[in-house]
Amino acid sequence: MSTDTQQQRLNTRSANRKTVRRMVLVAVGMFGFGFAMWPLYTVFCDLTGLGGRSVQIGSSSDVVAVSDREITIRFLATANSALPWEFQPAQKTATVKLGELSEALYVAMNPTDQAIVGQATYNVAPAEASLYFVKTECFCFTQQLLHAQESREMPVYYYIQPDLPEHIRDITLSYTFYRNDDSDALALAQATIDRQE
Repeated sequence: MSTDTQQQRLNTRSANRKTVRRMVLVAVGMFGFGFAMWPLYTVFCDLTGLGGRSVQIGSSSDVVAVSDREITIRFLATANSALPWEFQPAQKTATVKLGELSEALYVAMNPTDQAIVGQATYNVAPAEASLYFVKTECFCFTQQLLHAQESREMPVYYYIQPDLPEHIRDITLSYTFYRNDDSDALALAQATIDRQE
């Protein structure tokens, strides 16, 4: 075997080892990134308010000074494509005073012939406003069971803290309902019990 052939084989082996090392490092890096994704996402949401994570939960007995300053709240509603509900806000906008306990109504309707359980998630925009948005009661805190053809008004009680920065003049509160497949069997059992009563 010639020296050139041996040299080529050595070079090929060396190149293959480098490639294998790089692939192992990439695989380890991807695993590490995947493992760290949830804590990083949680921190990101806490900092930016994405997913309503910075929205505060309060009680209706919390005493807050009401300000003369008013802002506009926009209400949005969507149902995920896997959930065949009709879901919308009872009103599109409201003007509220900072610190004043306010109510917003959303309406959900199950037009199907079976009971379905849904769970809502919310978001507040701009993200900075979520730090001043306080919910005292919300349908999103629990799973919602709607029987076949049932319609229900779902209230949200909230206030905006009076120290909301001046540059924020309007806030959007949006909800998305998702189907809870894990609870659908429970919903069917509950619907059967309700029909028998």
